[in-house]
Amino acid sequence: MKLVYHEEYVTPLPEGHRFPMPKFAKVNSILRSEGIATSENTYSPESADVALLTHLHTPAYVESFLSGEIDAKALRRIGLPWSEGLTRRTRRAVGGTLLTARLALRHGLACNAAGGTHHAHPGFGSGFCIFNDIAVAARSLVDEGAVSRILVVDLDVHQGDGTAAAFADDPRVFTFSMHCESNFPFRKTPGDYDIGLPDGMQDAEYLSRLEAELPQLIEHVEPQLVIYDAGVDVYAGDRLGRLSLSLDGIYQRDSYVIGECRRRGVAVAGVIGGGYDQDLDALAHRHCMLHRAAFEHHSRVNKQDTQKAG
Repeated sequence: MKLVYHEEYVTPLPEGHRFPMPKFAKVNSILRSEGIATSENTYSPESADVALLTHLHTPAYVESFLSGEIDAKALRRIGLPWSEGLTRRTRRAVGGTLLTARLALRHGLACNAAGGTHHAHPGFGSGFCIFNDIAVAARSLVDEGAVSRILVVDLDVHQGDGTAAAFADDPRVFTFSMHCESNFPFRKTPGDYDIGLPDGMQDAEYLSRLEAELPQLIEHVEPQLVIYDAGVDVYAGDRLGRLSLSLDGIYQRDSYVIGECRRRGVAVAGVIGGGYDQDLDALAHRHCMLHRAAFEHHSRVNKQDTQKAG
């Protein structure tokens, strides 16, 4: 069970800003208190350099943001105030997801304590997303030949429009998004397979739909790697979500995705995706469902291997 975290995942925002930036440090703190994250299994990522970012994003957009010369309209579309700290934060998070994917390919399963900036398109940012960590990691891995097929499983409450746009003409990366149809972005960018769900959907119906779709997708795509966006804004009390999953429903979802992939021998790289709540401790605990599910899977497999060896 490999984890990825860096203290630069957090940078100050103006007081009262609705993006819950401190949650990333809280996720790491909770995982350490629960013994899931340790100094032995937690890896520190490098910061994404310009060459890596422009492997997916247009050079003009990358330069405008990193230099701070991005225009006001483009910055409003992102929804975050520019700062040097924010450039460091987003570059580190992109590096974190790429490292998470590499660790997953090596060990079968790895999770980032950030990531999921799926609204960032190649030429612009949107919806609190500056650079698309999922898409940068996927494009880098297929271009270098580390894998030939990647499946993006995006279960954030919002459609992964930026990821869909990035791979519209690239059959090596298959994008699957199951999201609330009425929620942001209001103009969806079609991915390879999109499922729009009605407002208020609860655990049983949600999990049933996922169970009907995911196995056949894995069989069809035949990926070597799944990048899993485990957004918790599907939670019933989320400020920006319109679905109604419970905490147990989120845990069951994450366990199911990991289990279905791993029993087929497919590596899984998990990112935490979206989640919005004024109670940051409660929000961080929801995000930790991904890591708890991964830890439980890893522990169960190790126990089974030990019993077989004995």
